[in-house]
Amino acid sequence: MRESLVLKKLRDGENVCSFKVNLADARVVEIAAQAGFDCLWLDQEHIGQDWSILAAQIWAAKSQGKDTLVRVPRGSYSDYVKPLELDASGIMVPHIMSLADAKKVIEMTRFHPIGKRAIDGGNADGAYAAGDFKAYLRDANQQRFVIFQIEDPEPLENLEEIAKLDGFDMLFFGPGDFSQAIGAPGDMDHPKIQEARQKVVEVARKYGKFAGTTGPITKVAEYQDMGYQFISIGADVLTLTKYCADLVAGFGNTAEKVDNEKGYYGAKK
Repeated sequence: MRESLVLKKLRDGENVCSFKVNLADARVVEIAAQAGFDCLWLDQEHIGQDWSILAAQIWAAKSQGKDTLVRVPRGSYSDYVKPLELDASGIMVPHIMSLADAKKVIEMTRFHPIGKRAIDGGNADGAYAAGDFKAYLRDANQQRFVIFQIEDPEPLENLEEIAKLDGFDMLFFGPGDFSQAIGAPGDMDHPKIQEARQKVVEVARKYGKFAGTTGPITKVAEYQDMGYQFISIGADVLTLTKYCADLVAGFGNTAEKVDNEKGYYGAKK
C-alpha cells in the first residue's frame, strides 16, 4: 500500500501543511500539490462532491506524491470507508461528541484486530485485489489515518478517555463550529476557544496522538509552539475570492486615475 506522507512526517516529528479544496476541478488539487502542500483537504460534509469528482481529486494528489484528507459526512459506515477505498490517505470525522461516538467510528473504519471495518479489497486502496490480502488489512490500519474533529464543548468532558483509544491518529480542533457552539460565532479570540485549543493539543500529546487545527498563516508559529503539527492554512475559494477582489479594486483605482487625467472629451487636462 502507498505510504502516507502525512503519517511519515508526523511520526518523524515534522510539521504538515494542508490546503482545503472546495472546488470540484481536480486541477485545483494538482496545482496545490505542485505548490508543495503535504495534504489536500477534500470535503463531503459541506460540499456535494460526487464520488467520481472525489476519485479524480485523489488521483491528482497522488500524481504529485501528496496525501488527501476527506472530511466525511456523519452517516453510515459506507460514508466513512468509501473515501479510503478510493485511496484517500485519511478521513476526518466531524463533531465527535462522546466516547461512545469515538468508539463506534473506530469500529467502522479499522480492520481487525482494532475494528470491524467492512472488507472489499478490490478497490484502489487494495490495488484492485492484486496484493496480499493480509498485508492490505495491516497496511490499511498503519498507513491510513483517522482524525476526530473536536468542535463542540461536549466531548471535552471525556477528551482524555477518547484520546486513550487505539485506532485513531489525531484530534483536530475546529474553532469555527466551536465558536458557534459556545454562542460566540466568529469570535476566534474568545477565552473558551483559547482554552479548548490548548486542551486539545495537551491531551492529544499526552496520549500519543497528533494534534491538528486550522488557522491563518499568521498563527502558524504560535500553534506549532503549542504542539500542533498538522495545520490547514488556506482554501481555494478564499484564494480565488481575494485574488479577484484585488484585481477589480486595482482596476477601479487605475480607471479613476485615468479619468482624473483626462478632460471632458478625453483630452489631457
